[in-house]
Amino acid sequence: MPQPPADLAGRVALVTGASRGIGRGLALALAGAGATVAATARTLEDLESLAEEGRAAGGRIVPVEADLADVPSLRRAVEEVGREHGRLDVLVNNAGLGFNHDALEVTESDWDRMMDVNLKGLFFASQAAVRLMADRGYGRIINMSSQAGLVGIRRHAVYSASKGGVNMLTKVLALEWAPLGITVNAVAPTYIRTPGTAERLDQPEIAGDILARIPVGRFGTIDDVAAAVLYLASPAAGLVTGTVLPVDGGWTAQ
Repeated sequence: MPQPPADLAGRVALVTGASRGIGRGLALALAGAGATVAATARTLEDLESLAEEGRAAGGRIVPVEADLADVPSLRRAVEEVGREHGRLDVLVNNAGLGFNHDALEVTESDWDRMMDVNLKGLFFASQAAVRLMADRGYGRIINMSSQAGLVGIRRHAVYSASKGGVNMLTKVLALEWAPLGITVNAVAPTYIRTPGTAERLDQPEIAGDILARIPVGRFGTIDDVAAAVLYLASPAAGLVTGTVLPVDGGWTAQ
């Protein structure tokens, strides 16, 4: 009989960009499902309250310093998890940048900043993680993509390019690493209500335009994203790899 999707007891997970928003929620969800969670941010101070909240809920969240735009930094973070816990079962590549530009206004710096974190950092974090996972013949990698990597959205040229790259990278890595017992999938959310997005999504003109494009008629929540990540991180998703799972209320079905 298969294990329940949310049963991650005994697993070790690493979540990048976990100090706030979706990443914070994912770290708490994975810890709540029984995993020991290494949570990264650029400074350990940014993770103190997250670790405390995890402990208060009966979970275990361990702060780890890492800068996803700095490949040696993220490699050190993954190696630290391996030394401290002796294994790494789940990597959630959540860290990312998101800002809007008219395409004619994009600078080289804008392009490089977003690609360094959203695509380059994700790839090298995955590469480092697989060096640990391959020895055990088991691993789950979940990449945070976006509906903007599946359909065109005005003023998102660089962001969409980075997330489209995440989607294709997910497929290629799934093919290469399947023989190692490692699955690679992506989750592509719509607009998610978080403390950081609430101010914008609460503006009636913005909310009305977005909700008109979401058939289910509501914004996403962190719990919506966490449910998809928990499934893909679990033993129940052992035959699922190379997929991009939209959590978008039907946006990309149109």
